[in-house]
Amino acid sequence: MQTKCDYQGQKVILRADKAGVFFGTLNKRNGIDVQLLNCRKLFYWSGAAAIEQIALEGVKNPNNCQFTVIVPEMIVTNPIQIIPCTEAAIANIENVAVWKN
Repeated sequence: MQTKCDYQGQKVILRADKAGVFFGTLNKRNGIDVQLLNCRKLFYWSGAAAIEQIALEGVKNPNNCQFTVIVPEMIVTNPIQIIPCTEAAIANIENVAVWKN
């Protein structure tokens, strides 16, 4: 059953149970599944105490962060936190270089 989500269409930080932390545009929510668009995993960050600070300010040490490639679409199951991002945080996160081997 699809449920209304107040953050639909907004860029958010999402913490998923056992899957990690993600940044992307919340497209829709269906029960315990959330569809994110243009999303990336925030594997490691530097210059923010917690994801709440990242959602408001971004990171202070972008060169020391490990944010994955951007994937066009992803379903994340069982989110335990969804935090809308400010414009400043969005610009900051989107400018962190892609981390990959």
